[in-house]
Amino acid sequence: MKKILLAAAACLLAACSAPEAEDYAAYVNPKIGTGGHGHVFVGAGVPFGFVQLGPTSIPQAWDWCSGYHDSDSTVIGFSHTHLSGTGIGDLFDITVMPVVGATKPQRGVEADPASGAWSYAGRSKEVTEPGYYSVPLLRYDILAELTATSRVGLHRYTFPEADDAALLFDLENGGCWDDVTDAGFEVQRSDGGAVIAIGGYRYSTGWAKNQKIFFWATFSRPAEDFTVTENPNNDSERGKARKPLYGRFQLGHTAAGEQVLVKVALSPVSIEGAKANMAAELPGWDFEAVKADARTAWNKELGKIQIKTPDPQKKTVFYTALYHTMIAPSAYNDVDGQYRGSDDVVRQGDFQNYTTFSLWDTYRAAHPLMTLIHPEKMEDMVATLYHIYKEQGDLPVWHLMGNETDCMVGNPGLVVFADAVVKGFRAGLSDDEIIAAMTATATQPDRGQDLRMKYGYIPADLLVESVAFDMEYAIADGALANCAHFLGRGDVAAQYRERSHSYRKYWDPELQFFRGVKTDGSFTEPFNPIGSEHRANDYTEGTAWQYLWLVPQDVDGLVALFGSKEATLAKLDGLFEAPSIVEGEDASPDISGLIGQYAHGNEPGHHTLYLYTMLGAPEKAARRIAQVYDEMYFNDVEGLAGNEDVGQMSAWYVLSAMGFYQVEPACPRFWFGLPLFDEMKVQVAGGCFTVVKKGEGTQIASVKLNGQPYDKLYLDYADIVAGGTLEFTMQ
Repeated sequence: MKKILLAAAACLLAACSAPEAEDYAAYVNPKIGTGGHGHVFVGAGVPFGFVQLGPTSIPQAWDWCSGYHDSDSTVIGFSHTHLSGTGIGDLFDITVMPVVGATKPQRGVEADPASGAWSYAGRSKEVTEPGYYSVPLLRYDILAELTATSRVGLHRYTFPEADDAALLFDLENGGCWDDVTDAGFEVQRSDGGAVIAIGGYRYSTGWAKNQKIFFWATFSRPAEDFTVTENPNNDSERGKARKPLYGRFQLGHTAAGEQVLVKVALSPVSIEGAKANMAAELPGWDFEAVKADARTAWNKELGKIQIKTPDPQKKTVFYTALYHTMIAPSAYNDVDGQYRGSDDVVRQGDFQNYTTFSLWDTYRAAHPLMTLIHPEKMEDMVATLYHIYKEQGDLPVWHLMGNETDCMVGNPGLVVFADAVVKGFRAGLSDDEIIAAMTATATQPDRGQDLRMKYGYIPADLLVESVAFDMEYAIADGALANCAHFLGRGDVAAQYRERSHSYRKYWDPELQFFRGVKTDGSFTEPFNPIGSEHRANDYTEGTAWQYLWLVPQDVDGLVALFGSKEATLAKLDGLFEAPSIVEGEDASPDISGLIGQYAHGNEPGHHTLYLYTMLGAPEKAARRIAQVYDEMYFNDVEGLAGNEDVGQMSAWYVLSAMGFYQVEPACPRFWFGLPLFDEMKVQVAGGCFTVVKKGEGTQIASVKLNGQPYDKLYLDYADIVAGGTLEFTMQ
């Protein structure tokens, strides 16, 4: 029997394998989301790679969190680390700028072309593809081309004829909220004195308070000299005294059309680690081969889902979304397994360590999607989360370059960890180790949890964003309870199941909203269900309308508060019928993509449409999901409704397109919504899972699973990853 099952799985896998000639990367438009507030990364990298090599612009403002915005064409250089879709800026480490002539070693301002080593980019000739980026630098008449491996960036610069060509290494300028605290270079010369390689480090503080990056750079031709310059101001515009450094790799004369290649390897550990990474990943100089390998890597990952549609625009939107889900989490170790832990201690790991965990966003769809299409990475993800817990005392909240930023509310890392465990990914951990990691996280006496454990809820007069904090903690408690139940720990499950109901304290039965409650038991006043004060009222980046539905762990409890399913559905209808405005002088800019008060542009509402299905009205879910497909995702620089948020905005689209979505924390049920394409073939652990849509319309008339009638409104995770066929008939 085992041989028969294995053979069947092999047949399924073969049926789902991507055609060799299919170039999925050709469907990707990396510029989607570079306008508006999408904040997506543009540049060269490989799936889940450490290096994200791309242009960095002059502005250090909110819409330049990724270093790039479609409205601006300035370039201060090409940095090796970037974020994608975040609401806070950081990184942009180790910036390289090819120049001709004398340049000022500073970021510069656009009003003064001579103020720094910056240039306008020739956007009309810009090329953006998965694994490759190219743009002319108009000031210097230099063509810049970039590609990468996981830990090494490869640059190719085509120079004009010049007598004073150089490569400027900028260790000062990071991203937005980032400030360098220490930096330095080391130089390797040939026996004749020519500079043939440089190394160095950049320590910085910002969103990640203690970030350390090391690098090693080699060149296709030596330099006449390498000169180091301190910023003459010797301080930052934020007033922090420091000595940022610039290095000028002096090429001297270049012939017209001469190409100079640069390899820059990164390490979170040491310069020696960067050297080893380069030796392992990129020993040669074949730019075209590296570019081709990067594209092959993207095609392998993008080919895990094959879609059939007559609409080329939808194909572009879909594969761009899938591409966005694979920029992070990012590798964060050396090829020998060493990494820098959350306690700033260098450790030897026997797993692939990751960073860039935007967990408040990504626990909702991006990580559930990973459990379906990237099972080979999940053990390492679990190991990473567990080692972060061992190093800092709790599971991560928003982890960046070995730093806990504690950004956003709740315990989202606990949700991701518990969900992976109930799906069979546990990285060799014992039941006791799993329970210890979760309960230690759930009882950390900080970030409002201390108040919650004392009062049974978080009082609004003791903590800003109290409702949001408590409701997200309650979701994490629900995940803990589900995981404990799965592990047979009924006592733990019962304890945290009860605690996951703390949100009920905020219920106002008269107005039928969750409202801030003070220590004396009174509600906060005044109350406006469509009002917002960014990071200053009871909710996080949302209104009372949006937080009304943030109880995926206890939908039955929510129904009980309303009194019936009918009353709950009527209120849910009201969400979409409410005014599509947010009131308040300092309303959160993250509340975007409005349909009534449903805000698709921010993550707390991403599950809300599927509550219709859970409440027995799947036709209403499908109709609203169709509206989101049409209005919130399209092939344009402003084709996203809000921040990409490290893959979450796109993951909602990819997962929903399959016709289902996971709503409940660490409860592996995927509730039906609306399949988007005529056919989708998804590569899963058990082979190929095919979703077929027959007929038109937005209402599911019937469902078959593996040829048999299926009457549930959800699929179990096990049914999906086993492989098979899910057939929707629409009307």
